[in-house]
Amino acid sequence: MQHGDLDRFLAGVERRALRMAELAVGNRADALDIVQDAMLQLARRYSRKAPDDWPPLFYRILRNRITDHHRRAGTRHAVFATDNGAPQAQAATRQADTPEQQAQRADALARLERALARLPARQREAFLLRTWEQLDVADTARAMGCSAGSVKTHLSRALASLRTALEGTWP
Repeated sequence: MQHGDLDRFLAGVERRALRMAELAVGNRADALDIVQDAMLQLARRYSRKAPDDWPPLFYRILRNRITDHHRRAGTRHAVFATDNGAPQAQAATRQADTPEQQAQRADALARLERALARLPARQREAFLLRTWEQLDVADTARAMGCSAGSVKTHLSRALASLRTALEGTWP
């Protein structure tokens, strides 16, 4: 395995990991720090592992960093009474779309992000790892530190909540 393999892996997950962290912590700057820290830890500790092991290891590290962030934020909030705002919805647009199509897509993505942000953390994590990252159930369970059955339960509940929240908005 070469150093370039790890670079390609990290480049491939960077944007999605950032989005996951941003949804979890509600602040882009904090999310960037979390993702960078997770990437550095994977590179330092696990670069010699097989490339197939990297996705669950990376997302486990990312989850731990997000949990650490929430713990620190909870402590700061209790001591300093600070609040972080919700993340801004960022919609992808295509050059060929009409302004109306771009607005509809932006609205749909904003609704999806709000619905994801309202999910309990474990449901959101299961949904993002299984659907966005396309990890299988076993790798998702390893990344989340739970059983395969728990992954399936969290995902099922997340999908039910999202269907309800996005009814009439999302195909």
